[in-house]
Amino acid sequence: MSLISDTSSSPWEDLVRRVEPLEDIPLDADLVQTLEAENEPRFRGRGHPVDLYTPTFKSFQTSEISSCGKNAWPAVSITGPDCKLRCDHCKAKLLEPMIPARTPEALWRVVNGIVEQGGQGMLLTGGSNHRNEVEYGPFYDTIRRIKDSFPGFRIALHTALVDDDAARCMEQAGIDAAMMDVIGAQETITQVYHLKRTVADFEATLEALVNTRMKVVPHIVMGLHYGHFLGEWEALKMIQRHRPDAVVLVVVMPFYAPDSKPFVTPRAVDVGHFFHDARRALRDLPLLLGCARPAGQVKGEMDAYAVMAGIDGLAHPADGVVELSARLGRRVRVIPSCCSMAVGEEVMALNDGQAALEVDLKAIVADERARRRQRSASGMGPGGIPVVMEQGASGP
Repeated sequence: MSLISDTSSSPWEDLVRRVEPLEDIPLDADLVQTLEAENEPRFRGRGHPVDLYTPTFKSFQTSEISSCGKNAWPAVSITGPDCKLRCDHCKAKLLEPMIPARTPEALWRVVNGIVEQGGQGMLLTGGSNHRNEVEYGPFYDTIRRIKDSFPGFRIALHTALVDDDAARCMEQAGIDAAMMDVIGAQETITQVYHLKRTVADFEATLEALVNTRMKVVPHIVMGLHYGHFLGEWEALKMIQRHRPDAVVLVVVMPFYAPDSKPFVTPRAVDVGHFFHDARRALRDLPLLLGCARPAGQVKGEMDAYAVMAGIDGLAHPADGVVELSARLGRRVRVIPSCCSMAVGEEVMALNDGQAALEVDLKAIVADERARRRQRSASGMGPGGIPVVMEQGASGP
């Protein structure tokens, strides 16, 4: 592996170094040059737009994108914090901060409260039984009532494993977007998920979902096998066979893994190579990077690779990614919409006329320089991204 140095002659390597928040991240020179050779012609002249989502599932702010709140797209669990699987990377802890709605009546009350506060939709999920099924059956009538009462309220559902009948029930209830993790390695299913199901069960679930009218957005969790890549390429093949509406890539975040079964942080260069492989395999599908990925310097590395690889959208982009995208020649749009945790909105936001804000390089650089001077002089915190034009307007 050769790291980028200050004497590198690659144009894209030089561009990364001109973005102050990214100037010191260690990128792999060979991978950057491969991505440049493949994608520079597509990016040229504001080609191949990149959508940068500011999800409202959790608060988020960088020096380039201003803060967004938590209320517009909350996550709701029909089992509260309970889950029978207790996978090694989660141990059910991811459910704990979600809004509990253990009964259909409670779900109706929760949704009314979300609507009253101006919420646009929700992620609906829950803990699994021992077969990796979330028992939504008693809730379908209430979900249908919600959709009939609030037609503009979007529901993205984490399906877990389903059969044809369950997929049809979700469709009839009015679910807008169905999400599932596609796992391509039996060892991961057995060891990490503690699950007596097969890779074929995950592919059958994907097939059942795409045979409905719901938007289907499967996830591939990179590094799911204790931080190592194992079944990710088989997951890509499964998705190629069944053609969903979009694909979300995330990176494992094993905050709650036990000491007896530790996870390593996937290497950014390995993640970058998978971005490259996924983009080549899924040329005509929206390919998105969800907000689940490690924080810190490694996030900047991963996000830089994602932009250079031609990923169509990123949630919670690292500081500097807006500027890097513009410097690469990509048309940059900032969309105040939920992303990975309510991924249906990623696919539907632009189609449904939601406001997207376009930015250009001159505005980004000028604003960032002024902000740094202001922060230096007054100690002020980060501000928001400069708005250049509304979606659909022509650029300078």
